[in-house]
Amino acid sequence: MDMIKVPEILSGEHVVLEPLTLSHVAALSVAVTDGELWRLWFTSVPEPNEMKAYVAQALDEQAKGKSFPFAVRDKHSGQIVGCTRICNYEVEHCRLEIGYTWYAKRAQRTGINTETKLLLLTFAFETLKAIAVEFRTHWHNQASRQAITRLGAKQDGVLRSHKILKDGTIRDTVVFSIIESEWPTVKQHLGFRLKQHLQ
Repeated sequence: MDMIKVPEILSGEHVVLEPLTLSHVAALSVAVTDGELWRLWFTSVPEPNEMKAYVAQALDEQAKGKSFPFAVRDKHSGQIVGCTRICNYEVEHCRLEIGYTWYAKRAQRTGINTETKLLLLTFAFETLKAIAVEFRTHWHNQASRQAITRLGAKQDGVLRSHKILKDGTIRDTVVFSIIESEWPTVKQHLGFRLKQHLQ
């Protein structure tokens, strides 16, 4: 599988997506404490002391051509506020997933996620020429499911007993997607939503 060919950064008016490196570990360790996101049992957000291993695993997947992870920087404050990832890239099928996304509590519902997804989806459909982009989340993660739906993605189905999590619980995974023919409308919708957040 070919390596994902991405620019050095993906930049919008309010967010900069920087290719993830070990130099981001300290800032991500601080960001994740805002809201203590790892305490949500239905997420896979790392604890601060697990951040280095989390980033190292993401970089290992990148080296294998399976994903491309980003640190999310708030362009106005200059602070790293979370991370996200293009993952499960299937070149031969022109499909990929956007996942492993989490943000400091202060960055949630601010427009940062909207612009992050707009940047990633634009790159996926217009540069990588994807025909479908997936989003996956835990059945019980209602906030994530609602956020994915607000993007304009449609639910494809539920993968039951899909994963065994580190606490031993078994995850049912809800799968959503946006397909190529839907992208122009979704792009317009996200642009509109972003303007609403910033007024």
